[in-house]
Amino acid sequence: MITTLVDPLAGVILHAVILSALIVHSSLAPNRSFGKLYLALAIVPMIRILTLAMPLARFTPIYQYLIASIPVLIATLIAIRILELAPSEIGLSFRKTALQGLVALTGIGIGLAEYYILKPEPLVSALTLSEVLIPGIILLVATGLVEELFFRGVMQRCSIEAMGSQGLVYTAVVFSLLQLGHHSPLQWLFVLLAGLFFGWVVMRTRSLLGVALAHGIANICLYLVFPFVLPG
Repeated sequence: MITTLVDPLAGVILHAVILSALIVHSSLAPNRSFGKLYLALAIVPMIRILTLAMPLARFTPIYQYLIASIPVLIATLIAIRILELAPSEIGLSFRKTALQGLVALTGIGIGLAEYYILKPEPLVSALTLSEVLIPGIILLVATGLVEELFFRGVMQRCSIEAMGSQGLVYTAVVFSLLQLGHHSPLQWLFVLLAGLFFGWVVMRTRSLLGVALAHGIANICLYLVFPFVLPG
């Protein structure tokens, strides 16, 4: 909140303090479940520090998503290895594929609601296959797969193990707070609800497939499709 609403430099300093504290507490926590949660949670301030420090302004917005997702993916894979999480524990499975397809389609509705909240400018110059193909793949992977692998895969798994069902809510709240950069309370609330829905789906189906696709499709609709086909 301080990073977004007050001063980015102060926010980075506080993120560094939180990151250090989480790493220390992950090794000192008497409860192993909370130790795992602290280590997983340390990725959040690390993400913010890296994304603020990276020279993303040199790149077009769509490639900013791609570049920012790389440290998130690397940190998530390292956390998975350190925490010794099996693929099935973080939702890397293809269970109930028909249901996952229906969940993926909810991304259209989520993208539609976000469009009317944010009214963003399109990330491409025209709604053509050549223009949207690569950006669509980037959004599907960078915002769909990578973010859901961390939040609903690693973080929610560790949160539920430490806090029970409250871990689902905790993960959704942390996820939604990263949306404060839009400066829209309505957008924050909507993302919180979407995070709760995604978390519930993963907890019930034990698969990330549907929510990863829904997340990616929502952003494709939000930034590549709806700005061209819906009134501004």
